[in-house]
Amino acid sequence: MTDRTLPSPRSGILNRMIGVILPSRRRASRAAGPVSAPIVPAQSIAGRSLMIVIAIMSFLACLTLGAVSLVRDASLAWQDDIVREITIQVRPVDGFDTKAEAAKASAIAASMPGVASARALEDWENAKLLEPWLGSGLDMTDLPIPHLIVVELADPDAVDLVTLAARLEMGVKGASLDDHRSWTDRLKTMANATVIIGVSILGLVFVATVLSVIFATRGAMASNRDIVSVLHYVGAEASFIAREFQRHFLFLGLKGGLIGASGAAALFAILSFFIGQSIATPEGDQVSALFGRFAIGPTGYLGALVIALLIGVMTAITSRLTVYRHLASIE
Repeated sequence: MTDRTLPSPRSGILNRMIGVILPSRRRASRAAGPVSAPIVPAQSIAGRSLMIVIAIMSFLACLTLGAVSLVRDASLAWQDDIVREITIQVRPVDGFDTKAEAAKASAIAASMPGVASARALEDWENAKLLEPWLGSGLDMTDLPIPHLIVVELADPDAVDLVTLAARLEMGVKGASLDDHRSWTDRLKTMANATVIIGVSILGLVFVATVLSVIFATRGAMASNRDIVSVLHYVGAEASFIAREFQRHFLFLGLKGGLIGASGAAALFAILSFFIGQSIATPEGDQVSALFGRFAIGPTGYLGALVIALLIGVMTAITSRLTVYRHLASIE
């Protein structure tokens, strides 16, 4: 009788196939001998490269989320400060004492419900405000400088700004009210634009991650084309083959996502530490005034974890759908 042997490549395929599609035999082989190799190798250059790409995407996504959160929180803090303060300006008018008119404006503002205090700025404070444009050492007595009254609001909703403006116009010469609405609207517009840009960047990062996973899954199936084809032709269910790829890419996605999220969280923690250390310096005060102390808080760290998990799940689902589509094309 002629001894027939299969070629070595086909023999390797069949050996791996037996261990893959027959779980009972695979369990028996584990007890009796070596374990069969999975469809997708657990460690490969392509797998490590994909994990690095996913880690970078996760890092960028978490960085974007943290930056949007910082800008949004800073904008809300600025809006809260602006809403709780209004300014009254008393311009010089011929024949009237500007300081006396400013005192009358302060008294009118202080008598309004919801107002905590009203204080006219001193001459040296006005000179300090004008110093960046006119220089230091100003003699305010010879300049027709308007007097400013800073009004602090205890309850912004309780203050009737229309009534206050009317009383100032009737009782004080040269008085005008500035409720900073234009600044508040600009801050709201900036915050909304920042959120929209951040969400758009997150969407682009997720799209790039999905495309990377699709290409990696196709590459893995191309490198294991014979195994997948033989398994499919001998009756292995598509769900089983897809589950093998899904398990592999889920692990890669979770690992890469957690690495990227951890890197972004560490970066924000380091920046927050250094900003806190330099808070007494002019540069540190400016950065803190614009962005706070780079402390994203528990919500930010939780958001980074959610992004890492989302990337892992998205990676698994994408690989599964890609496998189904490939198997459908070879039927």
